Amino acid sequence: MSTRTLSANEPTRSSTELEKKDATALAESPLQDPYPHAYAEEDLFEEGAVDAVYQAKARVLNAAVREIGMGRYQWYLFVVAGFGWFSDSVWPLVAGLILNPVVAEFQVDSQWLSLALNIGLFAGAVFWALGCDIWGRRWPFNFTLFIAGVFGLAAGGSPNFVTLASLFAVVGFGVGGNMPVDSAVFLDFVPGSHQFLLTILSIWWAIGQLVASLIAWPLISNLSCPETATVCTKSENMGWRYLLFTLGGMTLVLWAIRFFAFNLEESPRYLVGRGRDADAVAVIHRIAAFNGRTSSLTVEQLAAAGERAAEANKAAAGAGNERTLLSGTSVWTTYHIRSLFRTAKLAWSTSLLIVIWGIIGLASTLYNSFLPYILAHRDAGYGDSSYYTTYRQEVILGAIGVPSALVAGWAVELPRIGRKGTLAISAGLTGVFLFASTTSHTSNALLGWNCGYAFASNIMYGVLYAISPEVFPAKDRGTGNGLTATATRVFGIIAPVIAMYANLETAAPVYVSGALIIGSGALALLLPYEPRGRTSS
Repeated sequence: MSTRTLSANEPTRSSTELEKKDATALAESPLQDPYPHAYAEEDLFEEGAVDAVYQAKARVLNAAVREIGMGRYQWYLFVVAGFGWFSDSVWPLVAGLILNPVVAEFQVDSQWLSLALNIGLFAGAVFWALGCDIWGRRWPFNFTLFIAGVFGLAAGGSPNFVTLASLFAVVGFGVGGNMPVDSAVFLDFVPGSHQFLLTILSIWWAIGQLVASLIAWPLISNLSCPETATVCTKSENMGWRYLLFTLGGMTLVLWAIRFFAFNLEESPRYLVGRGRDADAVAVIHRIAAFNGRTSSLTVEQLAAAGERAAEANKAAAGAGNERTLLSGTSVWTTYHIRSLFRTAKLAWSTSLLIVIWGIIGLASTLYNSFLPYILAHRDAGYGDSSYYTTYRQEVILGAIGVPSALVAGWAVELPRIGRKGTLAISAGLTGVFLFASTTSHTSNALLGWNCGYAFASNIMYGVLYAISPEVFPAKDRGTGNGLTATATRVFGIIAPVIAMYANLETAAPVYVSGALIIGSGALALLLPYEPRGRTSS
């Protein structure tokens, strides 16, 4: 296969010039890489793990995205995709932030609100993540935030607990699609040299936690019933309602920015997976123009690459035995799920990720959902159980996540550590800090250990949210994200049920969570794919 080096000042060839060449010759002259010194692309998946025709076309798309480079479009996408991380952080956290005043006002068991939210998150993860491989990425990307904002805003006016829990379930339905869809969207548009930014996107998760805690601190500490009150009326307990109004309105603003101020193109990889090569090429050219560059990609290049791969596949399989595995239907089938188990190595990777997500989902939900409740009750033993102290500590814990996201982005690119090593180390440290927190005898000591936990766990989540979509083929990425998200949401539903029968005034939930997270870190080392230095296609 012939190659050609392009200097930085050499103009790219126009599509018209390329179209004059024979299709086969085009396929044998890959797109030039404007950053040859920065990144040496290698296929992440072994031969046979991904449909040969799709893989051949994906390589051409990868070269086209590298030719465009990390430009204005991708940086704008970094911002608007980050809104999904923000929402995924805010709304599950809110269920914990409003837990104490809601329990005081409605006199209900504390676990039901978290249970309702997690049921919604589960439904959303299944619906939106699997759907984005069938209907495309654009509509799920644009409407998940809208659903969360509208129903989150409505939840603030709930007249009773049943209404509140029901609205939170619908909020969860919207939020559940954010991370699976948004991570797939972002990864589909960035060059392989910048895939590490998917890890740094977790900084939006930390910002969401910090913003929610900052807003909750004055509202709930000043506009809630006294902790010692035996009767709590709505008029005395408006803080949590104002919090939902504020965050619901904020989520709607973020949706409006996404929908009206940013034009999300459909994923070229999704389009190629559906056999829509011309549409994929048009998207690449529009993004190139937005970035102030030109692209030499043509439909003939994609067609020629696919034809050569199909011929090779036919020769290897024998005449009449070739299979076309590109998704060409808008009807849901098991195709995308089966594709994630196509080879033994890919099946092991998918299964292991599902297990890791399930374990961490159980451990973190058990701990995080009840952290304000635990802090309040543990601090009561230290003589410091006011709402002010509890939410002040939540603000501090939220702020810790911002630098940890940057550390995660740096660590995943380290040689011999990469994604897997960073995930294993951060999960181990997360569990250790949880265990250490049980030794605290003062409120400040408990806060200190929780700061360590927040730092390590934010790194863990940043890597986990990045490595999962990276090790799924792009045409099945939404489905893969959906399977892992489903696992964590199912166990997220189980966690409140466990808490119903657990004594939250003891360290039992902490011990269980710590042990599970450390175990998940050990499993991370068994993942067969390391995305560092490779392009996921």
